[in-house]
Amino acid sequence: MKVLGLLLIGLLGLCSAQDKRVLVLLENMAVKETHSIYFSMLQRNGFALTYKVADDPSIVIKKYDEFIYENIIVFAPTVEEFGGTLSAETMMEFVDRGGNLLVTAGSVTGDVLREIASESGFEVDEDNTYVIDHHNFDAAKDSGYHTRVVASPENLVKSDIIVGTGKLPLLYQGTGLLTDPSNPLVIDILTGATTAYTHNPQQPIKEYPHTVGKSTVMIAGLQARNNARIVFSGSLEFFSDEFFQAEVQTGNGKPVPSGNFELAEALSLWCFKERGVLRVDGIQHSKLGEGSAPEFYTIREMVQFYIDVKEKVNGEWVPYQAKDMQVEFVRIDPFVRANMQVSKGGLIGAKFKIPDVYGVYQFKVNYHRLGLTRIATSTQVSVRPLRHNQYERFIPSAYPYYASAFSMMFGVFVFSFVFLYHSDETKKKTE
Repeated sequence: MKVLGLLLIGLLGLCSAQDKRVLVLLENMAVKETHSIYFSMLQRNGFALTYKVADDPSIVIKKYDEFIYENIIVFAPTVEEFGGTLSAETMMEFVDRGGNLLVTAGSVTGDVLREIASESGFEVDEDNTYVIDHHNFDAAKDSGYHTRVVASPENLVKSDIIVGTGKLPLLYQGTGLLTDPSNPLVIDILTGATTAYTHNPQQPIKEYPHTVGKSTVMIAGLQARNNARIVFSGSLEFFSDEFFQAEVQTGNGKPVPSGNFELAEALSLWCFKERGVLRVDGIQHSKLGEGSAPEFYTIREMVQFYIDVKEKVNGEWVPYQAKDMQVEFVRIDPFVRANMQVSKGGLIGAKFKIPDVYGVYQFKVNYHRLGLTRIATSTQVSVRPLRHNQYERFIPSAYPYYASAFSMMFGVFVFSFVFLYHSDETKKKTE
């Protein structure tokens, strides 16, 4: 029994490790040393890292039509082509199959990363351009071009699930990104201040910069419709040991530690689906007061619907405490839309009355919230009309019609009586 228990524990550990396999593609092996704090953080969170140089011809991410990694990190801004069988098309296929990507660009960005960015809904600015901010820069270590930008945490997306709760200023040195505001899947994670723009700092500005102010995106994200996640940063230095350990000084202010490490950890855990992940463990529906789903429902019956949603928190699945989830009762269009409440057992449910229209319906739950994986479920049921012995004998809404029928009957009786009596009196007078 002890051996069997140890085997089960080993299998569970192996399955858990397989869910956290990460391929790290580096510019060169020196990046492993300059970004060691970041990689150590990932290992502490249980990720199994495999390091490769980005153009290594031995790179393989798929065997027997199955991907052997769940996550890929690309810390190789200048790579023009990946090695082995890896390409931009393979990367996007990896995302289409549910994989997650974390990519960093730079002031010089290779074509393959530009293609990945374009497929993901981002656009990387031209080579040799930097994000420049003459009002918010690191006064202690800036080279004079004001490209070592200090970003305020107020410019982060308003989602603690994605960026955490850090309040320290952020150091950034790299190029800018441009996103499509009409794309609902793209997230502007970190944007520049109103005084920021992107340009080549060694050349005079003769044309309007590609990005200016809040449209200057430093870190962008995307959550695909299949819940795969992409984080794209315009700076490799953002994740470096130097920026993690640096102190930030703006103007004549007092130096304060940078918040890069806290943001990098929160972003990575979100990107690799350790945070903000929901799953549906079960759906229940029945007539009010009953425990099992019937073969069919009848119009105007009271029903109850419950969905069991779990959230991944610190590696464990706990009941999700949603206060803004709704269920729709849909035939072609929604006939009922009801707010759901959390029950004592952790289930989220609602009670409502079936409409007075029979047909084939669906219980639908579509839950989309920033930073959370999407929930989309549908459960089909049939609704039948009343049987002949279920109709009411006297319908209150038909009382006027009942009254008119009886009044007509009474009127015919009175008319007949008067007519017959009046006819007899006429005959007597004639005689």
